[in-house]
Amino acid sequence: MINPTETRIDNGNGHTISTHWFRPEGEMRAAVLIVPAMGVPQRFYAPFATWLAERGYLVATFDYVGMGLSRNGHLRDLDVDILDWARHDCSTVLSLIANAAGDKPLYWIGHSLGGQILPFVTGAERITRVLTIATGSGYWRENTAELRRRVWLLWFLVAPLVTPLAGYFPGKRLGMVGDLPRGVIRQWRRWCLDPEYAVGAEGEDVRAAYSSVRIPITAISFTDDEMMSGRNTESLHSFYREAEKRFRRIAPAEVGEQRIGHFGFFKPQFQRSLWEEVLLPELA
Repeated sequence: MINPTETRIDNGNGHTISTHWFRPEGEMRAAVLIVPAMGVPQRFYAPFATWLAERGYLVATFDYVGMGLSRNGHLRDLDVDILDWARHDCSTVLSLIANAAGDKPLYWIGHSLGGQILPFVTGAERITRVLTIATGSGYWRENTAELRRRVWLLWFLVAPLVTPLAGYFPGKRLGMVGDLPRGVIRQWRRWCLDPEYAVGAEGEDVRAAYSSVRIPITAISFTDDEMMSGRNTESLHSFYREAEKRFRRIAPAEVGEQRIGHFGFFKPQFQRSLWEEVLLPELA
């Protein structure tokens, strides 16, 4: 029985964040850092992390500052953006799990946003392989038709009007994404309105940061993802110019499923079809 332990750590930027550690009962075969999607708490990944730990992997999950168990105080008092999450939160947890892994392989599994922010993380050279899950550019015109109608409302009306009034983005009450610090929603909006996403919005330093990544990447995406289109996935990964890349675009019927979507991969019902058949070979 795997019982995760919570550790609160200093992120090096004046904040503490919550991490959970899932330790295998026997010898560790490798380590895995699960990097969450926008607005998704680490508890969502707990069944997946437990499953990996039962198979010999040391696994760490965490919440970004202001999210989930790392939310301390009111969000209107929090001044952070997505780059802060990467440079401080991700870098700190990555350093800890890299130390714990020693000479064992270390895998970065990034869900959506978690696959976008790798270039801004310190210590990424320690990673053996990156797996991006349902990751792509958030450029709104390339989103799925289903999503474009909603994000137009979000980016051109709701976010710019509500965020200054509330001092943060009250997404939970609005049924959109979840509560987010104002710096995060404003930066994310800039990215999503630019055809080159973060690269276009932030400039040449960010383009160079993506190009500097040379870690092998496996991009796993799904044809029924209600948020990320195939074009979104191709666009984002094209910025990783120097990385060796493999793409697995999966239709649910290929793996005997009816529906996977943007969040399905991490749900226990996909243990056999996706965790065993798709993921484990990538960690071999």
